[in-house]
Amino acid sequence: MDAYYGYNQILMHPLDKAKIAFITDDGSYYYKVMPLGLKDAGATYQRLMDRIFKDCIDHDLEVYVDDMVAKLATREQHYEKCSFGVQAGKFLGFMLTRRGIKVNLEKCEVVINMGTR
Repeated sequence: MDAYYGYNQILMHPLDKAKIAFITDDGSYYYKVMPLGLKDAGATYQRLMDRIFKDCIDHDLEVYVDDMVAKLATREQHYEKCSFGVQAGKFLGFMLTRRGIKVNLEKCEVVINMGTR
């Protein structure tokens, strides 16, 4: 499971908003939610996930930042969450293929389509 936009679910503390403000030609702005790229954003998100899922981690769930792997009790439940006969699959933001680990092109799309100025 991928907690898509997970970082954007964490509100910035009111006293910290001024620390991440930025200025453009259109005015001054600050983030209301924790943006990607802050020095400790990944660690903050991981701590929150560890706190939220503390009763499940190591038993039913493994959490790696915004990716989660659910562990199930029965063989039938395992089959329901599996995909068989696929050429590739997404895991931890990468594409896993029979040839190895590759970049997930969806993650690169914004940069590829940026164009030059």
